[in-house]
Order: sequence, then structure tokens, then C-alpha cells
Amino acid sequence: MREIKFRVWDHNTNTMMIPDYFEFYDGKIDWIEAGREAGPESGNDGFSDQFEIMQYIGLHDKNGREIYEGDIIVTHPKTKYETPKSGVVQYGDCRPMFQYKSGDGEEYSIWNNNFYRTYEVIGNIFENPKLLEAPV
Repeated sequence: MREIKFRVWDHNTNTMMIPDYFEFYDGKIDWIEAGREAGPESGNDGFSDQFEIMQYIGLHDKNGREIYEGDIIVTHPKTKYETPKSGVVQYGDCRPMFQYKSGDGEEYSIWNNNFYRTYEVIGNIFENPKLLEAPV
């Protein structure tokens, strides 16, 4: 059974948070109560348009860190025929699978970790957008 987890980026405070509660209206998330990792007193609540919601993809990077949508990752291939790539993790457009879009505009699927390559989270698109500009 796959673990379903989320995190949210709060545009009002520019902070990554862990959601505690989603309230739905007409089948869509309308209200979010979220707490910062620093503790429940430091959280923020608001309408969903204040937050970017990111889902855990069910994999960990080579350092044991959970991989979420919006993470910037670098691949570490296990063969000499593949070069390292970096990109942003996102949900697949045409099939239910996570992928990352690299700086060259190509999309690559994230099948598993450790078989052909490992992944390393180096940041996320909200806290570290400049990482996308830098070469691998």
C-alpha cells in the first residue's frame, strides 16, 4: 500500500508546511490548515489559492529524503552510457506516473530508485529556483 502524503508551499509566508487538514467544497480543496515543521503554533490556515499542494511520490532519494512534486532532483546513473540530469518532479501529463522535466525540456519517468540510477533531492522550485539555472 502506497503512503499518501502532501506538503504545501504558503505563498503568503513563503514557507513550506505540512497540511493538517483539507476542507473540500464541491469536490475541490477549498481550505487548508497547515503547520510548519517548527511546530503547530507556527502554522497558517487559508483558502487553497494561497498554497501550492505537492504530493509525495512514494520514493526516497539516495540520502533517504522523501521525494515530492516540486522537488529539484539530480540523477546519478549507474552506467557510463547515461549522463546525469536535473529537473523538477511533476505528475505525468498522459499517465499516472511521476516524472521530471529537465533543463533541456525533455521529460523522464521516475520508475524506481536504485535500479538504473539514483535520485538526489537538491532543493525545490519555491525555495531554490536558481538551482534550475545552474548546470548539473
